[in-house]
Amino acid sequence: MNEANLSPALLLEVIKTQTEIARLGVDLGSVMQLVCQRASGLIAAGGAVVELAEGEEMVYRAAAGFAESTLGLRLKRNGSLSGLCVAQDHILRCDDSELDDRVDRAACRKVGLRSMLVVPLRHDEETVGVLKVMSAKVSAFGEQDEQLLGLLSDLIGAAIHHAVKFASDDLYYRATHDALTTLANRALFFDRLRQQLAHSSRKHCKVGILNIDMDGLKAINDNLGHRAGDAAICEVASRISAELRADDLAARMGGDEFGVILSGVRDRVSVEQKCALMAERIRTPFEFEGRPLCLGASIGLAISPEDGTQMEQLIEIADQAMYSVKHARRGAAAGVPVALA
Repeated sequence: MNEANLSPALLLEVIKTQTEIARLGVDLGSVMQLVCQRASGLIAAGGAVVELAEGEEMVYRAAAGFAESTLGLRLKRNGSLSGLCVAQDHILRCDDSELDDRVDRAACRKVGLRSMLVVPLRHDEETVGVLKVMSAKVSAFGEQDEQLLGLLSDLIGAAIHHAVKFASDDLYYRATHDALTTLANRALFFDRLRQQLAHSSRKHCKVGILNIDMDGLKAINDNLGHRAGDAAICEVASRISAELRADDLAARMGGDEFGVILSGVRDRVSVEQKCALMAERIRTPFEFEGRPLCLGASIGLAISPEDGTQMEQLIEIADQAMYSVKHARRGAAAGVPVALA
């Protein structure tokens, strides 16, 4: 990849991104998300995604900008520019999706893109996915953008090699699971939620969505350090998982926030009972290196189809319900976390 046409300022940003990737270690999902955010900003694109080739589909495993709401989206490899990029193993550009027969036009309209630039991601001499930037404008990308996106894709390729070599032989596990807690990550949560909502629509069954926010993590980090904070996060993750069935899914959405998908729920009362039991388990005393830690969580819920059928709407309802629980506890003693009663 010729770097000669890139400005020193852009090359410096690439180096900064490389440094941030090194700090993330083997957390491949976070690496892909970081590069999406950097690509969207550096190339002045409206959005960016990382798609991994999984069977006959291309799956959005990281997303930024206006593409963020499409995380977990699945496209057919045949009939999409991303799939063609994987097959041909070289950079492809679309200047106008309405005129380009290589693209999945319906998906482009759904995402809101009009032009895009797609570069292959490689691991062990195999093309395993693509890094794609997109714009709502036609002809938004040029040669310099290709060079810069190529450098960013190389960074992801190096991160894939590092993660798989030192942590797991399974690339897709590393890309879809949180490195700290081993729960599903944000990308897998949205992927699974899309599938669950489609299944519930066909089978006329209900799906529960929980938004769980830890209470008191900042106090733990400030008083005992981030090792204690990480231990608290892992303990909460373990306690959430212990309350779930095999068909349910728990995910770390980022920081101290978790998401849960409950499949085939009976009614709102049963979900509320599940939340109460989960909150009670979370606030059980926890000891870290001989020191007791107070754990707690605020939990909000939404149920499909009662509260809606659209993913974004349901997540917003669960999010607002969680904040209502948290705000109701503002009168609690400062620094003492509380949980859903």
